[in-house]
Amino acid sequence: MLWKENLALNTDLYELTMAQIYLEKNYTGKAVFSLFVRELPKERNFLVVGGVNTLLELLSGFQFSKEDLSYLKSLGIFKDWFLDWLEEFSFKGNIYIIDDGRIIFQREPIIQVEADLPTAQILETFIMNIIHFETLIASKASRIYGVAKDKILIDFGLRRAHGFQAGLLAAKNALICGFKATSNLLAGKIFNIPVSGTMAHSFIMVFGEEEAFKIFHKFYPNKAIFLVDTYDVIKAIEKTIELAKKGYKPIGVRIDSGDIPFLVKEVRKRLDSAGLKDIKIFVSGGVDEYKIEEWKNLPIDGYGVGTKFITSSDRPYLDIAYKLVEYENQPKFKLSQGKITYPFKKQVLRFYDSSTGLMTYDRIERYEELENKKTTGEKLVKLKIKNGKLLGSLENWSEIRERFLEEFSLLPKEFKQLKKVHYKVEISPQIAIFK
Repeated sequence: MLWKENLALNTDLYELTMAQIYLEKNYTGKAVFSLFVRELPKERNFLVVGGVNTLLELLSGFQFSKEDLSYLKSLGIFKDWFLDWLEEFSFKGNIYIIDDGRIIFQREPIIQVEADLPTAQILETFIMNIIHFETLIASKASRIYGVAKDKILIDFGLRRAHGFQAGLLAAKNALICGFKATSNLLAGKIFNIPVSGTMAHSFIMVFGEEEAFKIFHKFYPNKAIFLVDTYDVIKAIEKTIELAKKGYKPIGVRIDSGDIPFLVKEVRKRLDSAGLKDIKIFVSGGVDEYKIEEWKNLPIDGYGVGTKFITSSDRPYLDIAYKLVEYENQPKFKLSQGKITYPFKKQVLRFYDSSTGLMTYDRIERYEELENKKTTGEKLVKLKIKNGKLLGSLENWSEIRERFLEEFSLLPKEFKQLKKVHYKVEISPQIAIFK
């Protein structure tokens, strides 16, 4: 990963000021914190877990360097004994997860941290930052995939991502959630995922349209996709047809602007009439699930999806929370209006229709109630780090992709559409003890 240095200072000041007081006052008993999304946004019918694998990979590097400690000392608010404690800091607790690529709903615990109170508190910002972005962007990618169905999807978002790290993680989650490739070369290298690209308008301007097409095809004969909207799409298609007859046949053409419904129908008609039915039509430029839904009956083979995907433009944040739910085996919860939390470490049971196999509803239970019991529902929460040690191995993106695609096939079709629907999540009486 790119950001393995200075991990421990990726936190908010108050995590450390609270931890110092907990230690001073000897509040070091076992605590459980739970990370979850309170309510699904109106623009989402479900979420897809992302970032768990990243968290598990980076957690071992969450340690305070001498430079970190020198900086903290310079603030003048931390005592020497606390800085000594931070110098020895490493995570030795338990972490319970719901796997990357799984579909989840409101209030379901993505991550649960079980450790001494100061340790669990210090990790709050670190965990929230990782899980929030990747879950946000995986959920956006899956929504686009659900509408696109059999269309080819390529991630074009890096140049407009909110930083290179966001672009890298978004590319990975796009591939997990059904995309075919990314334009992001670093993502291709680090995650070993397919990369793809065409040409820019500047390339057309430098050489002139026809010469640009010929040169590009000469260099990349098996991958050439002609960008046909720099000047006049129809004239560019006529040039494409002429060049195809002369041995410069592209595998596709890309349209990045204009009256898309009119243009793609006209382009398809002209290519087909010329016997070039196998040349694919790709569309880019402001594409998201809403545009794909609008254009679903047009002869479009694939989309370059960029800005609106990588910024999750219709819903750029989730109402995610990391809350204390248990301390020394006693329930902890909030009763704030609109922000009620439920106590205890939790398990999520998922139930399926016996005839179709599709998801029907979930139920959130107290973890200990189900730990050694057989149930008719599938248990989603699993222990992944025990006493600071990773159980099993980290997954690669293709393994997570397989899980997502299987999971997505079990999601009822109405949840894959853009119209708002609600999935039933029950809260067991053992959890909702304050009602």
